[in-house]
Amino acid sequence: MEIFHISAECYPVAKVGGLADVVGALPKYQRQLGHNAKVVVPGYDNKFTNENEFEHIHHGQLKLGYFQFSYNVLREKTNKLGFELYLIAIAKSFDRPNVYSYEDDTERFTAFQIAFLNWLTESNQYPDVLHCHDHHTGLIPFMVQFCYNYERFRAIPTVLTIHNGQYQGWFGFDKIHYLPEFHQSKLGFLEWGGMVNPLAAAIKCAWKVTTVSPSYLDEISYNANGLENLLRFERPKSIGILNGIDNQDLESCKR
Repeated sequence: MEIFHISAECYPVAKVGGLADVVGALPKYQRQLGHNAKVVVPGYDNKFTNENEFEHIHHGQLKLGYFQFSYNVLREKTNKLGFELYLIAIAKSFDRPNVYSYEDDTERFTAFQIAFLNWLTESNQYPDVLHCHDHHTGLIPFMVQFCYNYERFRAIPTVLTIHNGQYQGWFGFDKIHYLPEFHQSKLGFLEWGGMVNPLAAAIKCAWKVTTVSPSYLDEISYNANGLENLLRFERPKSIGILNGIDNQDLESCKR
């Protein structure tokens, strides 16, 4: 089974919190079980990307509303992390020192998600599962279901893992034109609380929703920064899976 993990973080490439630890470990163990797990993250300008060797495998264009950007897909050459690692590099978007907290984070991560789906389309790939992590990739389950550009992906199962339900990626409907064209009758899948809410959209559109533990699934049913009713409604397709410890990484630290 070919699984793409799409995330803003992956240890040791880019780490802010626990999201990075999961994305840096889970694909490795999935590969040991016989699955072809891969990770896609933005092309940050940081220590990891500067000290490791990447090969250029794809160049493309993406539209973000009225703006057009070039993007490049790079692959880490040695699989040193135990899985295939891909970077999506978008000039002037991710070649910065920090992962988050920029005024244009909406533009940055929306462009990242569109570039990822454009790459799959242009390279004629059809993975078995798209596994999205937190709101930074939460528009992907919506786009593969409803955006005309990605109709060929509608049958691909999508999974959302919620690592932190407090941050949801909200933005106003004045930026809805950033998304590739879709029928306006589907706007309700994007809306929550009067705004576009990528995390809510992913909860609505993903085939399955997981959290980092069973207790966290219970917790966000009552404390999720406004998403409590939605999470309770979508509880039948949700499951909490307890985070494990990467024993291999612990051993390497001891050495």
